[in-house]
Amino acid sequence: MSRSLPSFLTFPNPVNDYAARSTAGLVILLAVVAIVVDHPVVYALLALGFLLRVMAGPRYSPFGQLSVRVIVPKVWRKTKLVPGPPKRFAQTIGLVFSGAALILSILGLGLAAQIVVGALVVAATLEFAFGLCLGCIAFGFLQRHGIIPETVCEACNNLSLRTPAEHSTA
Repeated sequence: MSRSLPSFLTFPNPVNDYAARSTAGLVILLAVVAIVVDHPVVYALLALGFLLRVMAGPRYSPFGQLSVRVIVPKVWRKTKLVPGPPKRFAQTIGLVFSGAALILSILGLGLAAQIVVGALVVAATLEFAFGLCLGCIAFGFLQRHGIIPETVCEACNNLSLRTPAEHSTA
């Protein structure tokens, strides 16, 4: 018996890489604010954004919606489809880091929270500026070593299932 999530909690597959990169840029902005302000509310907003994206991609995420509906069509004007499962895994890692920062902040360990969010800034910057998704790299490593089953993302292992690398949507 196959168990699937309700449709309102599905993650898109494939994902437009430019939307993911745009969202990473917005995460950088909020993460820098979190580091500067160093208050649990800002860390909570950061964690909530990751939670919303883990649950359903851009559907409920303000950053995801801004990326998909405004930034990609108006700024990037490109589509590069990539498999969704590694992007969801990357968002999950972001949730773990931002959730840890929130807990550290609540415990009065602001410097530790800032350091954890600093690591998020590094990862998001690599994604935004260079299209280098550290979570996706970790996903691939775990899949190659049998920790994540190949059935989770068949397109990740079979290049013939992937769509053309890039095309303009303008």
